[in-house]
Amino acid sequence: MSILSKFDQLARTAERLGPADANPLRVTFDRIISSTEGVVNGRNTMLFGTNNYLGLTFDPDAIEASVSAVRRFGTGTTGSRVANGSYSGHRDLELDLAAFFGRKHGMVFSTGYQANLSMLSTLAGHGDYLILDSDSHASIYDGARLGHAEVIRFRHNDPADLRKRLNRIKDAPGSKLVVVEGIYSMLGDSSPLAEIAAIKREMGAYLLVDEAHSMGVLGAQGRGLAEQAGVEADVDFIVGTFSKSLGSVGGFCVSDMDGFDILRLACRPYVFTASLPPAVIASTQQSLRRLRDDASLRTRLRDNANQLYDGLRALGFHVGPQASPIVSVEVDNADLAVRFWNALLQGGLYVNLALPPATPTSKPLLRTSISAAHTPRQIDAAISLFAQVGVEMGVVSASQMRVPLVA
Repeated sequence: MSILSKFDQLARTAERLGPADANPLRVTFDRIISSTEGVVNGRNTMLFGTNNYLGLTFDPDAIEASVSAVRRFGTGTTGSRVANGSYSGHRDLELDLAAFFGRKHGMVFSTGYQANLSMLSTLAGHGDYLILDSDSHASIYDGARLGHAEVIRFRHNDPADLRKRLNRIKDAPGSKLVVVEGIYSMLGDSSPLAEIAAIKREMGAYLLVDEAHSMGVLGAQGRGLAEQAGVEADVDFIVGTFSKSLGSVGGFCVSDMDGFDILRLACRPYVFTASLPPAVIASTQQSLRRLRDDASLRTRLRDNANQLYDGLRALGFHVGPQASPIVSVEVDNADLAVRFWNALLQGGLYVNLALPPATPTSKPLLRTSISAAHTPRQIDAAISLFAQVGVEMGVVSASQMRVPLVA
């Protein structure tokens, strides 16, 4: 027995997924050509699994800002902001984010995962309650685990169940923090936020919304689900990431809460993690400006999402409950899912494979994420390949398709 023996079952599961060049969990990109194309195993491949919603990873202005920052400030900060001090870019990006969301305060983290880890483990302590949607991201659960609050789960997107669970603790001392997401990362569905905000007000709770997958996607200005639902005033904390719509890496929290800045000394993951390098800060600032000023990105993203969602649904695939930039196809078992994924990759299409228990149901998902940079022709090609593989593997029937099968 070794200290790693506890992972033997996981290792066997990973091995069953196939060798490195055909394993959905071990993909290596030989080269990235653009926001929507790359090279995998020497083959040109359309990228439909990147979360690059606005296609800004190759934005020329963001790249130039990043290169300029490296030349001016070097490659890294080599320590945390508390120990080593902040660069001017850290402060400026926090001000930019706060202004974008119309909030007083902003705080930047080195990853989106770290943002949730920091906020949830710090905001709710001994004697407090965290009330989480049951389909919450791993970073939310891990943040809850790291802290000392009592954790209560309510059924996914079920305001009635949230009300019932809050009602049970309404007379208990301590703060109650409700946590939901703008768009959930597996099926692309959104929280019924207006109803949840009403319950939060009624019960005297606090509300944190993770807008990781909805920033830049939802709302007239791209501020996320809270803006779209018209309940920004009811949201006490907004958490998000730079690794989706902003095309870089990092995370943030914005708030109007008085005394917010003390969290810089109270959040252990913030205090003891090295800060983002200047190049990342600079490209993120530029991408935020682009998100703010170019509404056409969201229009193209919405049109592309509808095209992919409607196309796959018309073929008879079991997709999520609503159109969004995340379009997932459910299949019956892991073996079929791996074979389907490999057939797509061999056909020149990269998507994500999600396996239980990471999926909301007991079924594997072939998860796609659409971008504003995808062309209608690329989306048609992806739909056609899904159709071809789906028929070959018996996932859908050609006779039941509401659109003809393209050869």
